[in-house]
Amino acid sequence: MDRISLKIDLHIHTRFSRDAVNDFPDIDSACTRLGVDGYAICDHDTIDGLSVGKSSGLVVIPGLEVTARGAHILCLDPVEVVPSGLSISETVERIHSQGATAVLAHPRALPRSFVSIRQAGEAGFDAVEVANTAQIPFGLVMSWNRDLARTLKLPETGGSDAHFPETIGRSYTVVESESRDPKDIIRAIREGRTRAYGAGTKVSERLLRLRQFLSGKV
Repeated sequence: MDRISLKIDLHIHTRFSRDAVNDFPDIDSACTRLGVDGYAICDHDTIDGLSVGKSSGLVVIPGLEVTARGAHILCLDPVEVVPSGLSISETVERIHSQGATAVLAHPRALPRSFVSIRQAGEAGFDAVEVANTAQIPFGLVMSWNRDLARTLKLPETGGSDAHFPETIGRSYTVVESESRDPKDIIRAIREGRTRAYGAGTKVSERLLRLRQFLSGKV
């Protein structure tokens, strides 16, 4: 069967995350402008936004970002929320028990997380997020994450981790999929038909958001 190459931002937050402002028209507009074929909604510890998001012409992959002890874990195609605060291994087990896919998010992105090879290997992840726009410094951390994925012999993914419209689509995954169906895309990820690309958040963007946060505008 012929495959198609799709550019997917596999890690976007919406206003249903406690620290994000993106609404679905913002996401759709940015992805369309940048030539991104679709995105995964991965809000923090909630799937409330999955029933709201509707995107004309774009692929929307349901997801969830679970706050585990010592790591953040993306759950692609969740059935229900996985409780936060569980161990890394237990979180992955809960994800797999509902037939979903577990991606280790920003594994070497200090100070948010730093997951060891042993922890990641024992947990049984399906993929590793290599490119994450929020990681600092972007290129160096991306190389660390890619080394981890290769050591574990796991597929790599990329996502912007966008909490604000400016960074939507800046990191992404090129997926060789059999169709635009989210289940086919997730299957392609698990089978390693992926490549991660991206760039980091600009210093000016970080300073702008910090000023807005301190002034109460965010």
